[in-house]
Amino acid sequence: MKKITLLVFLFTASFSIEAQSYIGFLTDNYSGVHGIISNPANIADSRFKTDINLAGASAFGSNDYYGINIIDATKDGYSFDSEAKTNEKSDNNAVINVDVLGPSFMFNLSKNSSLAVFTRARSFVNVNKINGSSIESIDDDTSDDYSFDEGEFNIIGHAWAEVGITYARVILNKNQHFLKGGVSLKYLKGLGSAYTLGENVKLNYDADGTNLGGGETTGSITTSGNLTYARFTDFDNDDYDYDLPDANGFGGDLGFVYEWRPNYEEYETDNASLNNYKHKNKYKLKIGLSLTDVGFINYRDGVKEAYNIAFTELNEDEFDGADDVGDFLNTFYTQTNADSGYKIDLPSALHLNVDWNLNNKVYLNFNTDFSLMSRDRITANRIANTASLTPRYERKWFSFYLPLSVIENNGFRMGAGLRAGPLYLGSGSVISAFASDNNREADVYAGLKIPIYQNVFKDKDGDGIIDKLDDCPKEQGPVENNGCPWDDADEDGILDKDDDCPEAAGPEENKGCPWGDKDEDGIIDKLDACPEEAGPIDNKGCPWRDNDGDGVLDKDDDCIDEVGTVANNGCPEAVIQKLQKDLNDYAKVILFDYGTSSISKQSNQVLSDIILVLKAFPNAKFVIEGHTDSIGSYELNKKLSDARANSVKDFLVKNGIDATRLSAIGYGERRPIATNMYKAGRAQNRRVEINLAK
Repeated sequence: MKKITLLVFLFTASFSIEAQSYIGFLTDNYSGVHGIISNPANIADSRFKTDINLAGASAFGSNDYYGINIIDATKDGYSFDSEAKTNEKSDNNAVINVDVLGPSFMFNLSKNSSLAVFTRARSFVNVNKINGSSIESIDDDTSDDYSFDEGEFNIIGHAWAEVGITYARVILNKNQHFLKGGVSLKYLKGLGSAYTLGENVKLNYDADGTNLGGGETTGSITTSGNLTYARFTDFDNDDYDYDLPDANGFGGDLGFVYEWRPNYEEYETDNASLNNYKHKNKYKLKIGLSLTDVGFINYRDGVKEAYNIAFTELNEDEFDGADDVGDFLNTFYTQTNADSGYKIDLPSALHLNVDWNLNNKVYLNFNTDFSLMSRDRITANRIANTASLTPRYERKWFSFYLPLSVIENNGFRMGAGLRAGPLYLGSGSVISAFASDNNREADVYAGLKIPIYQNVFKDKDGDGIIDKLDDCPKEQGPVENNGCPWDDADEDGILDKDDDCPEAAGPEENKGCPWGDKDEDGIIDKLDACPEEAGPIDNKGCPWRDNDGDGVLDKDDDCIDEVGTVANNGCPEAVIQKLQKDLNDYAKVILFDYGTSSISKQSNQVLSDIILVLKAFPNAKFVIEGHTDSIGSYELNKKLSDARANSVKDFLVKNGIDATRLSAIGYGERRPIATNMYKAGRAQNRRVEINLAK
């Protein structure tokens, strides 16, 4: 029997290759141009200046019928038919995918946008809703006969090539929020396709049901139901030479990535246009959402035919002698419909990716791939729905992944992968495949690339200004001073940037400038009440005034509003005469205890009045004179008069009169003003006088 027949194609395609590509590697921030496979936005704000993929291939294997122990399967004498475990269901499924990324590259157009050009070859086979009992019937070694009873099933195989361009750019970059988007446009070239749909198909094969005569027998095939068969050409004909089919189309991918950057301030500098930390992952949480493989390929010369396959005891030799499947179907079955040309839809899918940055080296990634194509859509390939949790260690030159996945119809799997510079390789199921006795999946990917990473600008002093722009690369300094610390040329403790007089020391309150002395009176302007007029420090830098113009400065003038003489401390003679008279009148009633220098208490009020008079003439100086009568010895009288004069002085000083304005002297009995012969005269001579000093 021919190796490529419709029935063999229908019922022996039980082992296949799983749909997803490069599991684990696509979560890496250093996947580079590969990132467009899952989300075209990935290449914006990339860790690469340029990434060139030389060649890479991803092949995944899984099915939900056969399960094996891989280690046992490598041993001599292993029997697949007898030792493999089967998982029979009424609707067993399989899917085939090989994904080859050819020469491709990405590069940055600007700080916020990137471009990628890629080539890619892909193939899919989806086998849907095959009754497991049909496969079991073929595997039954106890009999050469077998029978199938299928409800509705479909199988589609498709291979195509892609040439595409991806554009991605930053949409939002504001504080802790970052958003980028991307789109891929793809020209599609169909390389070959075929699909079939069976409805209520039954088949019974009797290994020796036909007698050919002479004792020789051959098998007979009895079938019923309806079958639709479409193909780009009769590829199973023995005389077939492959020609590129007339099949073209366009497709597209669309994606967005949001990043939450709570520490965004660490990546902001005033020269961010030259150093925006593109070599770093700045996010704490990254969320990607994308729609991939939207489009179709039109096989214009393709053939689609429908048949009623009711036939009883078809001779196996006639089946085996047909030139190809189409010839066999048209010879023995009833064609119910025939069309030329058909379209094959791409395996459209929705992808959600969440990446959590634990410590800038270790990440935890959650990814879901959800097919948008139903199994009932017979003109569409589809991926298997998948959810993956992938811990990842990631550095510039090395990454390691440990993907944990749950696959539609195939359960849990665990794999491993790595990236080491230009090399990437891994598997989404290598660990679970070797650990399970009922493994139904196997996959591997590998490839080489030329990564050209973003520059890591050197900043030796850590001031946020890259060395090539830093005038002082070994000393920290602000960007406004080109990375140099501010000097303090005059060493006044005020940085030159804040110093209005950087070359002359001055206090902070005068903005680093020394206080001036405009009038050059030796008193700095800050302390000079008259900074534009020279004056002594005693008058706070102001010149002394002569208010009445009598030649006696106000500070020395006891009568600043009246013209007087220098001798009278600026007062007119009449004022001085009155002053002297008042003092003499007061002095006459200053009384002392008999024979002592103690002032009697009844004189306190008189002395207080004298104090008021003296204060009214603050610049005048006075002489306090003590006098006695002639009773007693001369020496005793001299001493007593001296003591009484000093008692008055002491009283005045204690009550606020400046001591420098007062002098005291005792004359004893030498200056009488009346005769000492009589009592009345002696009383007049016992006196104290307060006189203006001349």
